[in-house]
Amino acid sequence: MTGNNFAAMMKSKVEMAKQMSEEDKVFRYKGILYPLIVCPESHLKALEGFKAREDDVVLVAYPKCGFNWMVGVLRKIISEVAGVKADGNGAPPLIEFMGPEGVQAAEQAPAPRLLGTHLHPDNIPASFYQTKAKMLVIFRNPKDTAVSFFHFNNNNPVLQSEPSWDTFFSKFMSGDVPWGSYFDHALSWDKKMDDPNVMVVTFEELKKELAQGIRQISSFFGFQLTEAQVQQIEHDSTFSAMRSSATASHGNMGNVFFRKGEVGDWKNHFSPEQSREMDEAFNKHLAGTRLGAKLDYQLHCQ
Repeated sequence: MTGNNFAAMMKSKVEMAKQMSEEDKVFRYKGILYPLIVCPESHLKALEGFKAREDDVVLVAYPKCGFNWMVGVLRKIISEVAGVKADGNGAPPLIEFMGPEGVQAAEQAPAPRLLGTHLHPDNIPASFYQTKAKMLVIFRNPKDTAVSFFHFNNNNPVLQSEPSWDTFFSKFMSGDVPWGSYFDHALSWDKKMDDPNVMVVTFEELKKELAQGIRQISSFFGFQLTEAQVQQIEHDSTFSAMRSSATASHGNMGNVFFRKGEVGDWKNHFSPEQSREMDEAFNKHLAGTRLGAKLDYQLHCQ
């Protein structure tokens, strides 16, 4: 789907949203909340028979952990390897947004296919594990993730907006948000970090050392880049650069998908009580885990 088609599709979704109450914009499927307008039940059912390939390039991220940023990076890597101009105008490659027709189209797509998802690892189609497709998994510290998720919901009319940060925070902590609990996702991926077909990186690591991240990600997927190519991709893939080109890739939604991309914005939203509640949740679920160590919680969240 081209950028123009994606923008047109989003415009039609926005018009649909205007006719719906906030409560009707979400629904539960197998116990998990999903956004109805972009991810209806028919889309999720269509994924049950999705046929993954061993050479698929798969990007997984909990919402608002840097997914769209890494889509741009991966497209540039694939384009450099193929020797063609990077297509920055495609729709986000989320498999749960495809629907039955999109799934059929994906079956005809040439390799390597760039596929993405926000799905919990237990809900990712079984063929991704059976074919041993390589998965790049992105996580971000939970405090900044929650803040970004809150603003994204309130600035994207197809999603359920929240009346206040306090209300959203309570839902985030209970996992009563689209795609489910941050901590459930994180714990499940932590258990898969021994899998050679899974690479877990953090938003904060990539913000600090993007060139090194590009080298590691390219190597993981079996792509070889020259140092000049790495430097060019880094230059074109800083968050500010991606945000500047977002109008072409995401239309009027560009500033919604690429809001700030900062580390530490949570300090502008969290009350001391909320900060302590998140600290306790992190200590309960992720302290002592490998993913917890990678998130460097003490540095970024305290």
